[in-house]
Amino acid sequence: MLSKQLIQRLSTKSLASKNSVRAIQHTRKLATPSAPQGMATTVDAGSGPLSAPKDLDNKAIIAPLDSFGFNITAERKSTDPRRPIYLDAQATTPLDPRVLDKMLPWFTNQYGNPHSRTHVYGWESQDGVEEARAHIAGLIGADAKDIIFTSGATEANNMSIKGVARFNKNRKKHIITTQTEHKCVLDSCRQMQEEGFDVTYLPVQTNGLVSLEELEKAIRPDTSIVSIMAVNNEIGVIQPLKEIGQLLRKYKGIHFHTDAAQALGKIPMSVQDMNIDLMSLSGHKIYGPKGVGALYVRRRPRVRIDPLFSGGGQERGLRSGTVPAPLAIGFGEACRIGKLEMQNDHDRISVLRQRLLDGIIGKLDHVNLNGSETATYPGCTNLSFAFVEGESLLMALNDVALSSGSACTSASLEPSYVLRALGADDTMAHSSLRFGISRFTTEAEIDLVVNKIVGVVNKLRDMSPLWEMVQEGIDLRTVEWSG
Repeated sequence: MLSKQLIQRLSTKSLASKNSVRAIQHTRKLATPSAPQGMATTVDAGSGPLSAPKDLDNKAIIAPLDSFGFNITAERKSTDPRRPIYLDAQATTPLDPRVLDKMLPWFTNQYGNPHSRTHVYGWESQDGVEEARAHIAGLIGADAKDIIFTSGATEANNMSIKGVARFNKNRKKHIITTQTEHKCVLDSCRQMQEEGFDVTYLPVQTNGLVSLEELEKAIRPDTSIVSIMAVNNEIGVIQPLKEIGQLLRKYKGIHFHTDAAQALGKIPMSVQDMNIDLMSLSGHKIYGPKGVGALYVRRRPRVRIDPLFSGGGQERGLRSGTVPAPLAIGFGEACRIGKLEMQNDHDRISVLRQRLLDGIIGKLDHVNLNGSETATYPGCTNLSFAFVEGESLLMALNDVALSSGSACTSASLEPSYVLRALGADDTMAHSSLRFGISRFTTEAEIDLVVNKIVGVVNKLRDMSPLWEMVQEGIDLRTVEWSG
């Protein structure tokens, strides 16, 4: 006999399957080659493989035609009130609809390999990729020829640290980074240790900033690369990159690398003013597509790295493999938009952050802001709630999509190593939440989250015997705990 729960699950799956079939049968509008230039014709979806179900509030798709006769433009779905409010912009950002519009023709009509040099399909894809490369370079003050496309910032970080270290391994065997870097940087450094390199992991101050004095003390004659993140992905702290770059220029042969995945399009970045030699970038952290990133590699003076991949020698021989034109072009468009709207986004997100802080800290005691109060990107705010168990807090906030730290380490039950590096104890590190505010976050969403947070924290504290002791005026530091 089947249990009631199993029967219910099977029924749910059956309903989902029926909805999928209905999705294939719905009518949509497509641009067809037979239609006049700039027009669209209606196609019965009974013969079309891709469409939306009738019960979704999506309008028919009408798209102007490009020079090849096709251009399918997807319209955004109406907001589903059942989905959680999204405040996890450091994990990923929503794809900007303008970016999607830019990408779609390169999936359907202009689908050529950008490395094919003998026909128009390759030529037009190459032109699109080079235009995107220029947009990315323009956002960081670089030359377009210095931009190498990758699969993301993780690959770019691996290329930088391993590539520089291995190329200079016969002369220089020392690497410097910080304890609060992204996991892929720390793991790359650990791998280089296994290959015989020395790595210095610099501590940070209680506000998350690296000490320039400690950095200079760590420099050795055999130091080949210094890797320091631009904007921390958990606490939003902005490192003093310009001052670091000036310091490192005093020492010949040291390359300065920064992971700028969380900084691109959020704060002004200039590889020239900051004396940066290598910069890792990511598409999906700037309202672009996932699966694409870039590495800035300075050519003058030239930075030499050992490639991770062997193959066709694309991307100046540093990253073999076909560049995914639609993704690269979407990334470029996201950077073009980011350059135009950076200040407006920053101002608006700053207002939303202050609204969030005023609402939470104004209504709750014993809330700690992690990181610097001034040298910070406002879209990343990390708060710790004393006398609240972190896992219970996250479970109770199931209608708000946020996290307690990096998405790359969210499966771990260990407290955040970033917060521990700031000096936070395990209890406070476990009770932290990261609020990621994006271009599309609204004031109404912030207000709803504030009310939800306040209510949940108060409820959980009412269940805590420690909170009861604090309310009675007992200093928990004076309590002698048994066991």
